[in-house]
Amino acid sequence: MTTTNTAPLNPNSWQYRGLNMINPGLDHLSNGLMELVRNGHPVVAGSADLQYSNGLNRFASEYPDRYYPFGISEQNMVTAAAGMASCGLVPWVATFASFLGLLCCEQIRMDIAYSALPVRLVGHHTGISLGFYGTSHHATEDIGTMRSIADLSIVSPADGAQLEAAIRASADYDRPIYFRIGRGRDPVVYNSDTTFQFGKAIIHSIGEELTIFACGITVHGALEAARELNAMGHSVGVIDMASIKPLDRDAILEAAARSKKLMTVEEHNVLGGLGAAVAEVLCDEGVGKKLRRHGIYDEYSLIAPPTHLYAHYQLDGPGIRDVAREFLTA
Repeated sequence: MTTTNTAPLNPNSWQYRGLNMINPGLDHLSNGLMELVRNGHPVVAGSADLQYSNGLNRFASEYPDRYYPFGISEQNMVTAAAGMASCGLVPWVATFASFLGLLCCEQIRMDIAYSALPVRLVGHHTGISLGFYGTSHHATEDIGTMRSIADLSIVSPADGAQLEAAIRASADYDRPIYFRIGRGRDPVVYNSDTTFQFGKAIIHSIGEELTIFACGITVHGALEAARELNAMGHSVGVIDMASIKPLDRDAILEAAARSKKLMTVEEHNVLGGLGAAVAEVLCDEGVGKKLRRHGIYDEYSLIAPPTHLYAHYQLDGPGIRDVAREFLTA
């Protein structure tokens, strides 16, 4: 789409920033938690022997009495977090998403969500970002698993700035949350002063021909793809669905009313994830709209460097552009 026939773009939109900046690691997790502590929140943190992979080593150094190393015992860590929360603390526990979202599913369901405890679960190195570590470490089913657990919210930030914004927003949020974050070298999408609200999408623009819904690392690729397609004369918009649960149904329905076609993009199985969530809203509301779900097409991901995998599965900017262009002409 051209920007002249739409509502004003969100000030966080890619039109206002370059797309080639890189985040300096996973410091954003510790930054956000330390800010909560300084503001008087009863935050504690723990990790399953991955504090140097998720950046919590900085939090541990600053607040050693608030950090708990659990070793390679992810399920025990989740249950211990539930115990801490029952005593009035707000625990943040982090490990690879493939372990947290799948191995710990029972503990998350019974010890945390069923008990409605304000535990913050941080699954990092999501999707196929662990590359050569292989299928056992790839997390392409965690959204579907976590989304099916009642009373568990899911947040998939696009970059570190949005992660910190979501951490700040969680301060007064009384439900358990599953944070799905990348590997810490994700392209920058948002400024440091960006805001986040549970249940609200970030509407960069709505296209007359196509609107792309994306989450996590695919937001950057979707914005890049939209920019190129718009330069070709198409009308393509992008909506960041960082809040996967609760989901912004109004944003989906608004896009469905204004766009001829809709497309979802996610670093996840096309079954059970963001695409399924959008499809459910359209079905529930009886909206007959053409929808393309793009992601991992119900298969176990290959083993290769992350950049090669993103290109192979067409989850980078050029790949999303090509899939969207094919869908536009179908």
